[in-house]
Amino acid sequence: MKKLIAGAILVSSSTLAFAANPYAGCGLGSAVVFPDANEWHEHVLAATTNGTSGNQTFGMTSGTLGCEGANGPLKLAQAFIDDNMDQLALDVSKGQGETLAALAEVIGVEAQDSAAFNQALQSNFDKMFSADATSATAYDAMTAAMASDASLQKYLG
Repeated sequence: MKKLIAGAILVSSSTLAFAANPYAGCGLGSAVVFPDANEWHEHVLAATTNGTSGNQTFGMTSGTLGCEGANGPLKLAQAFIDDNMDQLALDVSKGQGETLAALAEVIGVEAQDSAAFNQALQSNFDKMFSADATSATAYDAMTAAMASDASLQKYLG
C-alpha cells in the first residue's frame, strides 16, 4: 500500500512539474494535437502526448514537429561523442568498431556510405582526437571531415 501511495505521489509530482512549465516541448502533442494550448491542462496533455508516443524522438531526429531547433541527428551525434569519447577515439583510430558504427547510425549514415564515413574520420583522427581535444573539438573536426567528402555532405543538413 505504501508503494502505491508513493507511486501516486511520484506520478502526480511529475504532472505538476509539467503544469508548472507551460511549454510542453516539441512533438506531435504540441505541433498537431494541441497547437494553440492556453490552459495548463492542455500543456500537460501535449507534453504527455509528446513523451508517450515516441514522436518527440522522431521530431528531434528529423527536425520536424516543432523540434527544428534540436538540430536533428547532428545534435544527437554531439551528445554521443561527449558520452563515448574514449571508445570512439579507439574505433576511429582503427577505422571500424561498434562505437564508430553507432555514431554513423545516430547520424543516419546509409550503408553504402559507411566505408567513406569510417575512412573520413580515420583520416582525420589527429584533428579529432588531439592531446587537448574535447568532445566539441572532435565534433567540429568530424563535421569538417564530412564536409570535405562529397558522399558525406548530405548528412550535414
